[in-house]
Amino acid sequence: MKSKKATLKAVIYARYSDAHQREESIEGQIRECKGYAKREGITIMSSYIDRAISGKTDNRPEFQKMIKDSAKGLFDVVIVWKLDRFARNRYDSAHNKAILRKNGVRVVSATEAISDDSTGILLESLLEGYAEFYSAELSEKVIRGMTENALKLKYNGGGVAIGYTVDKDSLYQLDPITAPLVKLAFTRYSKGATIKEITDELSEKGLKSFRGNPLDLNNITRMLKNRKYTGEYKYRDHVVPDGVPAIIPLDLFERVQERLDKNKRAPARYKAEDRYILTGKLRCGRCGTLFVGESGKSKTGKVHHYYKCGDAKRRKGCTKKAVKKAWIEDIVIDQVQKLIFDDELLLYITDLLMDYQTRINVNIPILRQQLAEAEKGIKNMLDAIQAGVFTSTTKERLEELEESKLDFEIKIAQEELQKPTLTRGQILFILQGYRKLDMTIPEHRQRLIDSFINTVFLYDDRIVFTFNYKDSEKTLELGDLAGSIIESSPAPSSHRTSPVGTLFNPYAGRFVHIIVEKK
Repeated sequence: MKSKKATLKAVIYARYSDAHQREESIEGQIRECKGYAKREGITIMSSYIDRAISGKTDNRPEFQKMIKDSAKGLFDVVIVWKLDRFARNRYDSAHNKAILRKNGVRVVSATEAISDDSTGILLESLLEGYAEFYSAELSEKVIRGMTENALKLKYNGGGVAIGYTVDKDSLYQLDPITAPLVKLAFTRYSKGATIKEITDELSEKGLKSFRGNPLDLNNITRMLKNRKYTGEYKYRDHVVPDGVPAIIPLDLFERVQERLDKNKRAPARYKAEDRYILTGKLRCGRCGTLFVGESGKSKTGKVHHYYKCGDAKRRKGCTKKAVKKAWIEDIVIDQVQKLIFDDELLLYITDLLMDYQTRINVNIPILRQQLAEAEKGIKNMLDAIQAGVFTSTTKERLEELEESKLDFEIKIAQEELQKPTLTRGQILFILQGYRKLDMTIPEHRQRLIDSFINTVFLYDDRIVFTFNYKDSEKTLELGDLAGSIIESSPAPSSHRTSPVGTLFNPYAGRFVHIIVEKK
């Protein structure tokens, strides 16, 4: 009988950030991913590759195609060389992983040995934060040179906006072929044409994106918002009104912005409410089925948002009633915030993750052992030479050992770079950073939930939370506490995604369930 791993189907996602990196970097990523798949008995179906595109944004063609394809049920796993290949922006990472989870797909790293248990989920979240920090730090190192270019109004890398070319001195010049089409787009939109109509019209005239791909609605939307077409040169805080040749007058640009803003406001009213941050986390206490988001309009036309048991929605026997989206989400957010503002608890989680990192980093100890053996072999050969034993075979063996020593040293350095071990200070700094998230911003709320919440079981009279760290059978059953804490009963064992989730109470010296009475 085949093992569970042998039945898994996977795709590889690989990317590199800029044109200065070589194609070999993609080949190396794919080689590592295939090696991981072979070791784990996973079948590779295909690969998605984005070249010279930053991971700071999820607006990557192959990446978006992969996310879309995940809904087809063709693969179970996305393998990446490192987690920062998936995303360097933690909000994009959380959002897209939520989509993949909804489609039954998980993301694994070929070079970062992060397990599937709840502590691994939290560590993965911290590594994503570290990747974003590294990206920001790297950016700061090149800002000085790019600022010098900006002071000279020079091209600073990235895509060249449609309508412009860059000359041999790295200065912007009008493209006589595409600049008139840009002006046509602004003029047509200001007179009432839709973005789709403009996209179709410019496509018929042969216009393509700066990457040479067919135009889409996003290309035209970004074009209509780009102030560069008024002649404005901008790099960070450095803005020069007439720094590049203008394609359109400022008054035309302002008219277009007014129409864009007017068209955007109406559908945006419910945009934040449409994000169901507990998707894949909230389960029915009666039957264990996942809750799904749904909405409906009242007689007054007001839109209401709910979570409802999947079995109850499909009328499969469960009679659990729907609950208001805002009510349950606010309760969960409140509980996580209490957790992250507990200083002693964060110190405990920090120690837990430090120990966890040590246990999962298996490659470096093996390489260090091999390095030590090579060094011991070199010492033995040198001792033999000093004793008068020196032949062509001795010389050849010594050279082999020295080459092996250098190879192991390089591999250890590469492992340390590929699998950055967070220091105690870095882990605590990232954990404390969660306190600064703005809970009025949907992306921040989503990040908090994805990082800390494993599962939430909703009963008729209570809510049971399990968190993304330290599973244990040691529990403390709490009685009524200020009218909000009641005795726990276990969640449905057949539907738990991990062992009973617990929260360490440093004052009681043991692990406890967090239970909230439903009002």
